[in-house]
Amino acid sequence: MPTVGLFNKDGQKVGDFQLSDNVFGVEVNENAIHQVVVAILANKRQGTQNAKTRAEVSGGGIKPWRQKGTGRARQGSTRSPQWIHGGIVFAPKPRDYRVSLPKSLRRVAMKSALTSKVSENEIVVLDELTLEAPKTKEIVKMLNAFEAKKTLIVTAEANENVYKSARNIEGVAVMPVNNLNVYDILKYDKFIITKDAVSKVEEVYA
Repeated sequence: MPTVGLFNKDGQKVGDFQLSDNVFGVEVNENAIHQVVVAILANKRQGTQNAKTRAEVSGGGIKPWRQKGTGRARQGSTRSPQWIHGGIVFAPKPRDYRVSLPKSLRRVAMKSALTSKVSENEIVVLDELTLEAPKTKEIVKMLNAFEAKKTLIVTAEANENVYKSARNIEGVAVMPVNNLNVYDILKYDKFIITKDAVSKVEEVYA
């Protein structure tokens, strides 16, 4: 079983913590990770872009000049794409970019992402992370103790004090464990998670 240090928020080691082999010690499947990340980014797209084709722009009902004899190029409408205020060729239209992936593939990708954090020594397990009130200085102190800059902090439950303390720090994100996803795990260089959150992850994915 992978064993990592258990720390307090001051950066002091208070013991060792064993992680589940079934979640944090699997073989990393880069293909599964890639598919899931692509799907997550695709699902974030709104797909609301819209432009008008020549059939949708207003005007242009009459032929601008006769077909022959003027010396100019023949034109059928002032709303053809080559005209100012004309329609757009192959205009983008609203569409759904959503990608659906099998649950088993998503599970493999999540385990692979978590394992990669352990193997690269980018995971920090905290005994607890509680703040009596929002205090950015406390989170900055903790990040400095772990020499963490671009960091994802994961808590067992939604913690408003921790969230408010970290939301103004550049490159730092806070999320409850039930919002955890492969993209955010890989996006940040440091992965700080409470031991209660680890237990919840193992409960779901072990």
